[in-house]
This record gives sequence, C-alpha cells and structure tokens, in this order.
Amino acid sequence: MEGIQHKEVEVNGIKMHVAEKGEGPVVLFLHGFPELWYSWRHQILALSSRGYRAVAPDLRGYGDTEAPASMSSYSCFDIVGDLVALIDLLGVDQVFLVAHDWGAIIGWYLCMFRPDRVKAYVCLSVPLLHRNPEIRTVDAMRAMYGDDYYICRFQKPGEMEAQMAEVGTGYVLKNILTTRKPGPPIFPKGEYGTGFNPDMTNSLPSWLSQHDLAYYVSKFQKTGFTGPLNYYRNMNPNWELTAPWSGAKIKVPVKFITGDLDMVYTSLNMKEYIHGGGFKEDVPNLEEVIVQKGVAHFNNQEAAEEINTHIYDFINKF
Repeated sequence: MEGIQHKEVEVNGIKMHVAEKGEGPVVLFLHGFPELWYSWRHQILALSSRGYRAVAPDLRGYGDTEAPASMSSYSCFDIVGDLVALIDLLGVDQVFLVAHDWGAIIGWYLCMFRPDRVKAYVCLSVPLLHRNPEIRTVDAMRAMYGDDYYICRFQKPGEMEAQMAEVGTGYVLKNILTTRKPGPPIFPKGEYGTGFNPDMTNSLPSWLSQHDLAYYVSKFQKTGFTGPLNYYRNMNPNWELTAPWSGAKIKVPVKFITGDLDMVYTSLNMKEYIHGGGFKEDVPNLEEVIVQKGVAHFNNQEAAEEINTHIYDFINKF
C-alpha cells in the first residue's frame, strides 16, 4: 500500500476519509457493503501507475468517515452530496467513476443527478435499479423473495445489528466477503446464522489474505454496521424522493462488469434486464457488458488484474 496518501476532508457537513495516489485525470472509486476504500487497493495502485489520480473515499457511515446518527442522513441525496463536494474539493469538473455494489447504486444516482460531473462510468455488479413507479423498492423485493431476503431483514433499525453482534464482526465480514453462492441471499429466521454464505469454510480465498480481513474487521469493530445498514433502510425513502426522475435515461457512457456467480446478477430478474434490452434502454450509452466466468460478487478484489485492465481500456478512450 506504499505511496497511498490518506487525508481527512470536510464535505457536505461531515468529515470524510479519502485514500489517493497518482497524478492526472481523477478516477473516483466508490466501495460497497460491507467494505471500505481498501476494497480498491489493487485498482488504486494499477491506475495511479498508468497516469491517473486514483481517489477512494470511505463513504458516509464507513471506516474513518463520519457516521451521522440519524437514519434519514443516508439518503441518495446526502451521499451524492458528499461526492459532489468531494469532486469540487479535488478541483476538477469531471471524474471517471468506478463503483461496486452500494457504491454502484450511488454511482447511478450521481450520473442521474449530476451527469455533468461524470466523464464515464465503469460499473461493477449492480446495474441501474430501474424505478418501478407502481411499487416501492423493498416492497417489490419482499413480494419476490419474502421477509427473510437479506434486504428485508436489514430494514428494522437495531435488529440486524443485534443479530450480527451474536456471531461477531469477524464472522460477518468473512461470511459476506467469501460467499460464492449465486441467487438471492435468504437468511435463517430470527438470526444472522449462516447469513450470506452457508458454505463458509475456515480457509480464505487466495485473493483475501488474513491481513486484508483483519483490516476490515478492525474498522467495523470500531464503527459497527448501523451506518452501512442505513443505506438499505433508505431504499424505500429513496424510491419516494426520486419520483421526479422516474423513467429518466442515464446519458453517461457506461461499461458494466459482473461475475456469473454474483448474487445480484443471479437474482431479481437481473439477467433478463441486463441482456434483454431493458438496461440498454435505460442507459442508452451502455457501451459494453462483461460477464466474468467463475467470478463472484467481489470481482474488483477476486479478479483484480482483469478489472484493472477493463477500467483502463474503457476510460483511456475518453
């Protein structure tokens, strides 16, 4: 991690921790759940060595960035507001955006609200979640998968935090980061239990060292999971807040990359949406869709070199 600089900046009324390296056009990296700037460690080194300024914040509620107490402080507007302020602070008009999981959802909102700030978007794992004006986001998921679908189980303040505390921070992080189980994650009733990964073993995959896991654990032990879970608790409120953008097209140029074992790709009718024309209709400048064989959800870490090349090849065209 040599040469990565860490700083604290003031954005949108909160203190934000940012990791960065390199000089040149800015590539802004947005991590997902339950992650940190550290999820982009391979990409920061690769892109900074190729003439880019790689910038990876801990998002609101995560790691060394401030975590406001109020659940309503985690709406799409709050988090996009943080990022617009960060882009302003970086002294640039536009960034190349690279985002994964919840970072990807926020990335779509950034492209929707402020397309003038994004030159091009490399999106990992989560395509645009098309807004259905007829039904709220979490209600639709509940109708599809029931009350024990993980996003439904994350809704009630304090409940999932208590269930995670029963098994411990280390268990939760290892359980999520190592899962290769395709399809919708359905939790056992009334407990975290085997969570996302009923097949969890003692060993770690080659791409996640004990040191990597220990870094995540050290930060989440300090912060807990409430800030990160509050993103999920704002999915229905976000549906309400974004009514004015219902049916809006995303005009930013996009490259989308997922693994064929990814839990998102293999649930919520995503394959049909991604490959059946819906995604392209919502995102007319979707230039490429890449499906990585034998790769699961955390593709920026599991298939780091391949992802580095995909990012570089795409943003290098602009």
